[in-house]
Amino acid sequence: MTQMTQDEIISNTKTVLQGLEALRVEHMSLMAGLAEARRDNEKTEIVQKNMESIELGLGEAQVMMALASHLQNIEAEKQKLKTQVRRLYQENAWLRDELANTQQKFQASEQMVAQLEEEKKHLEFMASVKKYDDNQEQEENNEKSRADPVVELFPEEEHDERNNMSPTPPSHYANQANSGYEIPARLRTLHNLVIQYASQGRYEVAVPLCKQALEDLEKTSGHDHPDVATMLNILALVYRDQNKYKEAANLLNDALSIREKTLGENHPAVAATLNNLAVLYGKRGKYKEAEPLCKRALEIREKVLGKDHPDVAKQLNNLALLCQNQGKYEEVEMYYQRALEIYETKLGPDDPNVAKTKNNLASCYLKQGKYPEAEILYKQVLTRAHEREFGAIDSKNKPIWQVAEEREENKYENRENTPYGEYGGWHKAAKVDSPTVTTTLKNLGALYRRQGMYEAAETLEDCAIRSKREALELAKQPKVNQYLSGGDRQRSRSRHLKDETESSEKDEKRSRP
Repeated sequence: MTQMTQDEIISNTKTVLQGLEALRVEHMSLMAGLAEARRDNEKTEIVQKNMESIELGLGEAQVMMALASHLQNIEAEKQKLKTQVRRLYQENAWLRDELANTQQKFQASEQMVAQLEEEKKHLEFMASVKKYDDNQEQEENNEKSRADPVVELFPEEEHDERNNMSPTPPSHYANQANSGYEIPARLRTLHNLVIQYASQGRYEVAVPLCKQALEDLEKTSGHDHPDVATMLNILALVYRDQNKYKEAANLLNDALSIREKTLGENHPAVAATLNNLAVLYGKRGKYKEAEPLCKRALEIREKVLGKDHPDVAKQLNNLALLCQNQGKYEEVEMYYQRALEIYETKLGPDDPNVAKTKNNLASCYLKQGKYPEAEILYKQVLTRAHEREFGAIDSKNKPIWQVAEEREENKYENRENTPYGEYGGWHKAAKVDSPTVTTTLKNLGALYRRQGMYEAAETLEDCAIRSKREALELAKQPKVNQYLSGGDRQRSRSRHLKDETESSEKDEKRSRP
């Protein structure tokens, strides 16, 4: 016999139950007839036994029906329990995730507490020794001159969309504030802490530290002291990052006066302060006030470093931008060309500043509508990058701008004949001088669009996008390795902070009514 299902058993039981009920009724009528006749006792006994069997069958059938109902209830309860188990499993998984996140936050908090403890030890040490300064040799070294990497005002691209509100990197604070002047040993720890907090954007900590240092220095050394001027410069840069331009200008003017009195009017530290003040005026759109400050800084650098020093070229770039925002294009071209000549002579044609300066000069040409001159400079930058990455140029090894122009000429033919892959990953060359080469690709693409060469523009823009994406992917791995190796958090943050530059395009928009 084949195995019967539960539903079939219940159905058959109900049928049997109905049959037994009918048999019982018939037997009851037979019993009643035999009782009236009062004869044939043997038949009566047989009917009586049948009645008992029928009653037993009816009882068993009812028990089976009750058992079936009970089994159905048990199955329903089982399904409910399964649902509860699934819900509890999901809740357990969510709780495990929450626990893992909480543990990570706890570990981060422990690291922060440890860092704060170290900073507290530094501050306690500085408080214990700030009244004592027995190192006379260090005071003599305060007068020594050092080179000053200037703040680059000039942009790297025509349409600069970088965020000017980003905190200044630590190296820029140090270079801008202290060029030409060595920090005394007693101030070095406090100086480094201020720079660290400012570069993290924690101005609420950096500003009180600066003010406390200024107060202590003025008490011990007097207001007219080079150390005071150094802290004034640092505090001014912090205020500048907060857009507190008026306070920053007052501090820089005070620092300039102190350095002129104590170090001399032609000291490199004076040029650094003049440059910082010019940058500040440039950010506020006061180009006429900034220009003479920048020119004076240029004169000092030429006198101290020589007219063909790379730092002189950087100052020329700053001055060119200020003139460009005033529409003095002849002077702009002269300053950029002179800076370009210094870079190529002293640092070589492959120095990144050469490509940057060519981009800036091309931007000046674009504003005057001199498209051919700008196009030549852009092509020079891309050709040089191509030669460094892929070797000499020939019929099979073409620079990207030439490939773009060929695609423009053949734009009505099947584009599959000249796929991107045929110019063999040229976008990797943008990593040679990133982001300047990537910027040049975008600028030349924008120039092609102005001239109606949309196919060529799309080729260059596609190349720029690919190179930027690959550069970002390459940057991720060192960052992950640094975190895994327990590297300094501040080094990781400051490495990705943007260099502070001033956009000529934004300056133009700011100066418009």
